[in-house]
Amino acid sequence: MRDTSHDQHTSQKFMKRLYTPRDFYCFMSDMLANVEDMRGARRKNLITEQFGERIMMAVTEVNGCRYCSYFHTQVALKAGMEEKEIRETLSGDFSQAPTEELPALYFAQHYAENAGKPEPEMVNQLIAVYGNEKSRAIIGYIRAIMIGNAWGNAFDSLRFRIKGQPNQELTIGQELGVVFGPFIMAPYILIKNFVRQRTG
Repeated sequence: MRDTSHDQHTSQKFMKRLYTPRDFYCFMSDMLANVEDMRGARRKNLITEQFGERIMMAVTEVNGCRYCSYFHTQVALKAGMEEKEIRETLSGDFSQAPTEELPALYFAQHYAENAGKPEPEMVNQLIAVYGNEKSRAIIGYIRAIMIGNAWGNAFDSLRFRIKGQPNQELTIGQELGVVFGPFIMAPYILIKNFVRQRTG
């Protein structure tokens, strides 16, 4: 199910979902704040493997990362999801999803469409449906895939630039900043959080 359409031309959707290193830093900082929420949700089975995959595919549909689409297709298949449902989810159609998961999936779309800055009202609605603990876990899944999407699209943007098809949305320095960002940003954020906890 490998999508090769992006190899043929620079997709409009791909071009719309590029993020700067500053955005990427915010995504990573937000995600690291939710790591324990995700782990706790898995231990308590608050979010099943299929539910987690639907959340991440809902975000990927908005951002258009082909690498995440391919990877999570494989994971979803192993988790028991049908190929038809996977295709529909990656196209923004949640008709096959369990009814109780729909608020989370629509929130995931909203989160991605707003570049990681959901409206407070939408966050409150999520909490009203799922409670605080499960909502934090859902947001954790969303934040994790936002990082994957942002990284994959920046990598593709850099690859197109090397092929002589640069986009006008990011500079080569910004593309490199996102691609190599995890190796610099993650340790910095972890150290910063550790120091804050020790001095707070």
